[in-house]
Amino acid sequence: MGMQACNLHNLPENYTLKYYMYHSLTWPQLSYVAEDEGKIVGYILAKMEEDVSEGDESHGHVTSISVLRSYRRLGLAKRLMIQSQEAMATVYKAAYVSLHVRKSNRAALGLYRDTLGFTIKDIEKGYYADGEDAYAMRLSLKHLAR
Repeated sequence: MGMQACNLHNLPENYTLKYYMYHSLTWPQLSYVAEDEGKIVGYILAKMEEDVSEGDESHGHVTSISVLRSYRRLGLAKRLMIQSQEAMATVYKAAYVSLHVRKSNRAALGLYRDTLGFTIKDIEKGYYADGEDAYAMRLSLKHLAR
């Protein structure tokens, strides 16, 4: 419920509690939270992609990541991303991780592209409920393979 509260406070895309539970029960190693005195101040909700096309490699997907505004610029989002990516690579042998980000979200683009090394693979027109386009991004995890 703390993840859901953090999401509702920060993001226009919201999920039901059932959706968080599904992720937690199906891929428990991939989602993490950042806490301050027992309060969830950030989270990453991630999964392994279930609809893998024939010939495509196993890969993870970041469904949602959020850090409360007063806890930003502390490196929490970067650490959450790295923890999830390491688990994708080591536990599930994921070749890469994908995510979607609003074209207007400059802070997230900076984190994903400039700090973590994601590349833009495509633009998905009207991806979000309000009609905004999304960048489909990807990062290879082969350097983490064990």
